[in-house]
Amino acid sequence: MAPWYDRAGRLSLLKLSVFIGLFLPALWLAGLALMQDLGARPLNTAIHFAGLWMVRFLLITLAITPARKLFRWAELILVRRMLGVAAFAYGLLHLALYVVDQNFDLMRVASEIWLRIYLTIGFVALLGLLALAVTSTDGWVRRLGGKRWQALHRIVYPAAVLGMIHFFMQSKLNIFDAALMAGFFLWLMGYRLWARWGEIGSVPSLLALGALAAVATAFAESGWYAVATRVPALKVLEANLGFAVGIRPAWWVLFVALGVTLAVMLRRALMKKTRPRAATRLALDRAS
Repeated sequence: MAPWYDRAGRLSLLKLSVFIGLFLPALWLAGLALMQDLGARPLNTAIHFAGLWMVRFLLITLAITPARKLFRWAELILVRRMLGVAAFAYGLLHLALYVVDQNFDLMRVASEIWLRIYLTIGFVALLGLLALAVTSTDGWVRRLGGKRWQALHRIVYPAAVLGMIHFFMQSKLNIFDAALMAGFFLWLMGYRLWARWGEIGSVPSLLALGALAAVATAFAESGWYAVATRVPALKVLEANLGFAVGIRPAWWVLFVALGVTLAVMLRRALMKKTRPRAATRLALDRAS
């Protein structure tokens, strides 16, 4: 069955839209390459571009569960596997471009992956995504059984952690994107932990989660700079408190978390308005 159909064989506009969207970053990269607009080191830029989108699609995949629950949008489950496979595909492109950058010398590529710890970490993360992509079909769910399949697919969490570590290590001094993605990952993991041990979804809990994720992002960024560059952690934390050096990742995490909270509030307000109308229509239909 084509990926834009639901399980009943009907066209799903959601699945079709997401399926098309998955190719847009690759088309954008191809356009930049054709226009020779990838900078002085085009292959290096393309490698980082593909890796960034791997992480983005992985985080979007992890965001499906909270989005379904917070917005009561059950149909989102239809695109989760598609997004997960896309994350692996961009990770594979990331590796393939690295092979091209090494002039297709596979022995050298293998040696670099073995000797450079950040490449080893990234490769292990990609192997994890490969296992998830291969077993993402309904056939594998039947072969493994629901519980074992779900247990296997929890690999996504350590794979995401390894991907984040690889992102930080290969970013060297400019870790803005890595810290930002790590902040979103912390929010997503915080949501899951909160949901396991208590009620999550109320406006106060979402506000608290957003604040905690932002603070954790600030500490992650400052800690990384302190370890990797010997820059005093307090100076980086001070930079996170203001906007003198631009809007830091911690602020963006907080802004996005506040945006999610506002969207949840609006969604619930609209649902409250539509429920009385639906009840009124039902009563009139029964009366007639």
